[in-house]
Amino acid sequence: MNHRNTLLIAGLLAISPLALAQYVWIDDKGVKQLSDRPPPPNVPEKRILKAPGKPLFNPNAIDLEPAADMPATRPAPTLADRNADFNKRKTEAADAQQRAAADTQRKADIAANCDAARQNQQALDQGLRLSTYDKNGERGYMNDQEREDLRKKTQKVLADCK
Repeated sequence: MNHRNTLLIAGLLAISPLALAQYVWIDDKGVKQLSDRPPPPNVPEKRILKAPGKPLFNPNAIDLEPAADMPATRPAPTLADRNADFNKRKTEAADAQQRAAADTQRKADIAANCDAARQNQQALDQGLRLSTYDKNGERGYMNDQEREDLRKKTQKVLADCK
């Protein structure tokens, strides 16, 4: 029984490299392929990264020039590039937020101006006596001409209101 186990273990050890036979290559699209079968014959030898009997791929041994048959890839952005992109996006977001806040404030100002114009128009239509103040702070009342001028101005403002 002991002799049989030894033979079985020796047999398993003999065929284990065959079970580990694995191929790694880069296809025409630049995608890494893994298989237990060899790559197609049209794959050049320099794109086969791992094969039984071939030393493992050494990333430090590759040349920096891309092969003519390999698709061009962009280099990975550096930390400084990524940081600059982040700062740019952050600045753009802050600018957009300021523009949105200014637009909201402008719309609120327009709405308040339209409300005031509607109230003035209502007071003019009702014939209420409207008071004014001169440069000395003394109170006076509008005459008919001043009322008509104010009515025209109010109608121009209301024409812009929706």
